[in-house]
Amino acid sequence: MAEKEIGKVIHYFDKAGVAVIRLSDGVKMRDTIKIMRGDNDFTETISSMQVDHKPVSSGKKGDEVAVKISQPTKEGAHVYKIEE
Repeated sequence: MAEKEIGKVIHYFDKAGVAVIRLSDGVKMRDTIKIMRGDNDFTETISSMQVDHKPVSSGKKGDEVAVKISQPTKEGAHVYKIEE
């Protein structure tokens, strides 16, 4: 499985469990992503994604997308898309 960096976490809302990711490449619903910061990393399948509080099915380079995640993360975490 190949990993390609697609962006960075620019904000994390701990109460909602949502990471805001500034994209450097495209991403879409059902993609598997890996969020990595230091020794802490986990994978997540995108099941909820929004831009400007509106649900979207994909995001493109330059977008800031909010993605629901199952584990806490921090600003500056790198986000990779896992390609099979």
